[in-house]
Amino acid sequence: MTTTEQNKGAAIVTGASRGIGAAIAQRLADDGYGVVVNYATDSAGANSVVSAIRGGGGRAVAVRADVAAPDDVAALFAKAQQEMGPLTSLVNNAGTTGDQARLDEQDAERLDRLMRINVVGPMLCAQHAVRAMSTAHGGAGGTIVNIASVAARAIPGIPGFVPYEATKAAVVTFTRGLSNEVAPEGIRVNSVSPGVIDTAMAAATGGAQQIGASSPLGRAGQPSEIADTVSWLVSPSASYVTGADITVSGGV
Repeated sequence: MTTTEQNKGAAIVTGASRGIGAAIAQRLADDGYGVVVNYATDSAGANSVVSAIRGGGGRAVAVRADVAAPDDVAALFAKAQQEMGPLTSLVNNAGTTGDQARLDEQDAERLDRLMRINVVGPMLCAQHAVRAMSTAHGGAGGTIVNIASVAARAIPGIPGFVPYEATKAAVVTFTRGLSNEVAPEGIRVNSVSPGVIDTAMAAATGGAQQIGASSPLGRAGQPSEIADTVSWLVSPSASYVTGADITVSGGV
């Protein structure tokens, strides 16, 4: 990390103990942000990410919070600003695929949990981020990036994920609406829609690698490729980009 890359403020990355979230946390730390590595249950994974960041000279802290729980989210943001200073970026990455089953076989309580993690969670986190960053609240502006999915377009391939697809479509719509609401207050809001990415979550869905191989580029993506996109979106290089959904899917 060079001197010019330091002191970019604090960035919260939810669901950052592994996979895409871990790669985003590492990349933003490399870019000079003080990173809050959020996790819900995997403390060992989160602490491993923090250790790697600190080992490379970066600043990071692990904070446990369930993004679906309002009190947890409030505590996450309070801890983030206490440990890392003024918030400048939020990456809403935490999510779950829910149950792989037809809609008529889904459990109502599990559907509610899916919606709370994938839709309500990003909204709660964004709410606190706006309060921290908006010039209308005395902040200096900032960026929000929501991790959605090409599943928002209900692309055929992996059966049994209709509710998950619906949650990711909601994230894209939420991104567009919030971007218009807070643009005059110095906050840019965008989303990234990954295709099949080589992570444990993708592997657990079954057939992920085969679907990745059938993409026009002929492979699954890497977490670092999503992290690179997020890094650009939060940077001054993307200063005229808001309300956009960037697809990183190998052409799917």
